Amino acid sequence: MDGTARLVRGNDLNRIGAHPARATMNSQSNDIPPSGLSTQEVEERLRLHGYNELPSSNRRGTFAIALSVAREPMFSLLIAASIIYLTLGDLREALILAASILVIMAITIFQERKTERALEALRDFSSPRALVIRDGEQKRIAGREVVPDDILLLTEGDRVPADAIVLSCNDLAVDESLLTGESVPVRKAAWDGKQEIARPGGDDLPFVYSGTMLVQGRGVARAHATGARSEIGKIGKALQTLETDETFLQKKSARLIRNLAAVGLSLCALAVILYGLTRGNWMQGLLVGIALAMALLPEEIPVVLTIFLALGAWRMSQKRVLTRRMPAIETLGSATVLCVDKTGTLTLNRMSVGKLFAGGDFYEVDTTQDKPLPQKFHELVRFSVLASETDPFDPMEKAFKEVGDRYLDDGARFKDWTLAHEYSLAPDLLALSHVWQSSSSEQYAIATKGAPEAVADLCHFDAEQRAALATQVDSIAADGLRVLGVARGAFTGSSWPASQHDFDFKFLGLIGLSDPVRPAVPDAIKACNQAGIKVVMITGDYPSTAQAIARKIGLDSSKQILIGADLARMADGELRRRIGVTHVFARVLPEQKLKLVEAFKANGEIVAMTGDGVNDAPALKAAHIGIAMGGRGTDVAREAASLVILDDDFATIVDAVRSGRRIFDNLQKALGFIFSIHVPIAGLALVPLILDWPVMLSPVHIVFLELIIDPACSIAFEAEPEESDVMNRPPRDPQEPLFSVSKICSSLLQGSIVLLAVLAVLGFALYQGQSEAAARAASFVTLVLGMLGLIFANRSISRYAFAMLRTPNRALWWVVSGGLMFLAAVLYVPYLREVFRFASLPASDLAICLGAGVFSAFWFEIVKFARMARRDEI
Repeated sequence: MDGTARLVRGNDLNRIGAHPARATMNSQSNDIPPSGLSTQEVEERLRLHGYNELPSSNRRGTFAIALSVAREPMFSLLIAASIIYLTLGDLREALILAASILVIMAITIFQERKTERALEALRDFSSPRALVIRDGEQKRIAGREVVPDDILLLTEGDRVPADAIVLSCNDLAVDESLLTGESVPVRKAAWDGKQEIARPGGDDLPFVYSGTMLVQGRGVARAHATGARSEIGKIGKALQTLETDETFLQKKSARLIRNLAAVGLSLCALAVILYGLTRGNWMQGLLVGIALAMALLPEEIPVVLTIFLALGAWRMSQKRVLTRRMPAIETLGSATVLCVDKTGTLTLNRMSVGKLFAGGDFYEVDTTQDKPLPQKFHELVRFSVLASETDPFDPMEKAFKEVGDRYLDDGARFKDWTLAHEYSLAPDLLALSHVWQSSSSEQYAIATKGAPEAVADLCHFDAEQRAALATQVDSIAADGLRVLGVARGAFTGSSWPASQHDFDFKFLGLIGLSDPVRPAVPDAIKACNQAGIKVVMITGDYPSTAQAIARKIGLDSSKQILIGADLARMADGELRRRIGVTHVFARVLPEQKLKLVEAFKANGEIVAMTGDGVNDAPALKAAHIGIAMGGRGTDVAREAASLVILDDDFATIVDAVRSGRRIFDNLQKALGFIFSIHVPIAGLALVPLILDWPVMLSPVHIVFLELIIDPACSIAFEAEPEESDVMNRPPRDPQEPLFSVSKICSSLLQGSIVLLAVLAVLGFALYQGQSEAAARAASFVTLVLGMLGLIFANRSISRYAFAMLRTPNRALWWVVSGGLMFLAAVLYVPYLREVFRFASLPASDLAICLGAGVFSAFWFEIVKFARMARRDEI
C-alpha cells in the first residue's frame, strides 16, 4: 500500500478542537488542542474509564481450570481408586491417593495457567493498533490504550478503535456491517458541533464506531466512548480475541487418544477378569485394572499439544512474531516458497534522495557536503514536495521535504498557498496530484508525482519521448534507486475534473530515492537457501531497481524478471512454468499477489506471503501462511494473516520459520517420549499378571511416575533449544503425519528395551529369593532411571546426550532433580517406603538398577551415532 494513502493532512489537525463536544456527549467536554492529550491526562482517563477492551469469555479463572482438570479421565480413575481403598478399609492408601490428586491437579493448573497467560499476552498483542496524537506527536499505540478525548488519525484499512466524533475527513467511508448488518459502506461527514451522538447506520453521520472498518479515505476524530461503553460494548460482542480453536494436530491426536483408550479399557477389563479368576479377589483386581488403565492412557498428549502451541506462539511473540492462527505454527516448517515485499521488509524503509534528473542533466545529491542545488533542479524538488502531504509520515515524502528544506531558500512550500483538492492513486494510474490555490491568483497549480510511466502518460508522451524516458529511468534504477516522476500543471475553473487526465501537465523530471538494504537480509536469504526455501521478491518498483536490490541481498536475479503487465497477460499454465525459475517480480500490483499465490500453490508449493495493505488481504488469506507487517500494515491485512511481523523485518520472518521448525521438532520429541515410556509402565502392570508374579504397580506408583512424565513432556521438552541442523534440512512434507509409523516404531522399541531391562531386574530379584517389596523397589527404581534416561536420550536427534549436558534447560534439571529426590524419599523414608510397599535397597542392588536403567535408555545413543555417521558419508 502506498504511503500517501496512510496519511492525514497536517491542516486537518488545525481543525481539531474547533467544535468541542457537548457535555451530553462526553464527560470530558474541554477543547482538545492539536497537540492531543498529555501523558498525565491519559493516565487520569485510564483511571476513570479503564482500558479500552471488552471482557473476554475465553479467559478462565483458576477455579474454572480446576473444574475442567477434575473431569479428565486420569482424575476419575484416581478418585475411583481412592473409593475402593476406603471400601477395603485402607484409609492410608485412600488419603495418599487423595493427596496425590491435589498435587497433580496443582501441577496441571500451573501448566494451564501458564498457557492461559501466554494466550492472554497474545490477545494483547493482537488487539487493533491505533494512531493517535499525544503530547504533540503521532504515536502508534495498542487499541486497548485509547481513552476518551484521544485524537485519532483514521486511515484506510484500519479498524476504528473507539466510538469517536469525526472532526475532519476526506472521502471517508466505513463498513459498519458488524453493527448494522448493512453490507454497503457508509459515507462519513465532519461534525458541525451541534449534532447529538446517534446510533450507527446511514450516510453522512459525523460519528465512527469501535470495531468498524475503514474502507476508504482518511480523517481525524476524537474518541468519545471506549470499552464496554461503546456501541459494540453495549451489545456484548468481543472483537480481536486470539483464535484458540483446535488445530488439525489436536483433532488428530484426539482421535488417537480415543482409539488408545478403547484398547486400554479392553485390556483393563481383561486384567480385572484375569486377576479375579486366578486369584479370587475381584476388588483387588479392580485396583489392578485401574492401575493398568492409568498406565495405558496417554492423557498427556492433548496437554502437550496445547502447551506447545500456546507457549510456542508466546515465545515467537517475544521475537516480534505474533501468531494469530495456531495452525500457522504447524505449517511453518513446511514452507517452500517465501514471497516478500521489498520496501520496508528487505530494505529499511528509510529513504533519502540520491539522484535528480531535469532538463537533460543528472545530479548526485550529497547532503554531507554544503553545496547549493543547481537552479534547474529547484522546480523539480519544489513540486515533489507539493505533491506530498503537508506533514509527511511516509519515508519517501519525508525525503522530499528534507531536500526541499535544505536546498530551497524560501522553503519548498509557499506560505500563501492552500491545498484545494487532491487526486489519489488508482490501480490503473499510479500517480497522485495535489491542487494548490494561491491567495494572489485565481489559477490553481497542480503538483503530481508517481510511477515514471504514469506521469509520462499524464504528460501525453509520444513513443520517442517514452523511449528516452525509459533510458533515463534505467540509468537511475541501475543503482538500486526507486524512481518517481514529477510533473506540474495549471487549472482555471470552478468544478474539478473527474480524472487527472483532464489536466495539462508539464514533465519536470525524475527523482531517485535510495533505501538501504537491511543488514541482516543477505544472511537470512542464505539461511533460506540452505533450508530449501525459495525466496521471491515482489515489488512495485522499476525492474532495474528490483534487479539491483536482488543482487545486493544475494537473491538469484540471473533469470528473467517478470513484471505485472506480463502477469496480467499470461495464461495460468505459462505462469506456473515461469514462476518455477523466477525470483524477482517487479511492477506488481497488490491484486496480482493473489494470482502468484494460486500459481505457486498449483505447483505444489507451501506458500508464505507478506503484505500490508487492504488489497493484500486476499493473497494473505489464500496463502498457506499469510504474514502481515505489524509496523506499517493495516488491520485488514493483520486480520487476514496467520502471522504478524511486528518489526517488518525479513530476518524476523526467517526466525519465525526457524522457531516453527524448533517447535515441531520438540513436539515430536515429547510425543516420542510419551509413546516410549508408556510401554514399560503398561508392561510392568500387565506382565506380572500373565506370569503369575506379584503385582508390581498400584495407582500410587502410577501417580509418582506421572509427577515426572507430565512436566517432562510438556515443559522440559518445550524448552529445548533448536537442533543444530534445523535450517540445514529441506522443508517438512505437509502430508507427513506428526508421528509417522517409523517414529512410532522407534519409540515403541525404546520403551520395549526399557521394559526388558525392568523385567530382567524384577525376574532376577525374584529368582534370588528377594521379598516382594524388594523386587518391587528394584523394578521401580530401574523404571524411573530408565525414564530419566529416555528424557536425556530424546533431547536431541542430532547431538549426543552427553554433549547435551552442556546445553542449558532449567526446566529439565528441575524435573530430573525432583524425580531423583522423590525416588530417594520413597526408598529411604520409612513412612513413604511403607506406602509404596518398598524395601530398602542395598548399594549393590542400586548399582544393578542403575546399570540396567542407564543401558536401557542409552543404547539409543549407539543408534544415533550410526545414523549420524551414515548421514556424514552421504
